[in-house]
Amino acid sequence: QVQLVESGGGLVQAGDSLRLTCAASGRIGSYAMGWFRQGTGKEREFVAAINWSGGSTSYADSVKGRFTVSRENGKNTVYLQMDSLKPEDTAKYYCALSDRWSIKASMYTDWGQGTQVTVSS
Repeated sequence: QVQLVESGGGLVQAGDSLRLTCAASGRIGSYAMGWFRQGTGKEREFVAAINWSGGSTSYADSVKGRFTVSRENGKNTVYLQMDSLKPEDTAKYYCALSDRWSIKASMYTDWGQGTQVTVSS
């Protein structure tokens, strides 16, 4: 088993930026790290993903051009830089690990506890 810990969430105003961090520990043999979010009363949705080499990324259309996912070289740590935040981005953000490239939550086997992001108008 592995442990994933998200951090960096908070309360910001529209147009502000936040950087989320996902730190993984334990045995890491996964291929991809994904970011998902879930707002109150909503289903969990894909946000972004990156493979361990850092050479391949994917973004949901709703965040493309505003969010950037990256991996710290040589570390089991992934970041989600969120710029130009909108109220619609308000949600609890989770990081997760998958053994293969996917944007489907069902393909991810290890999950963190999440970090809350709230964006006011």
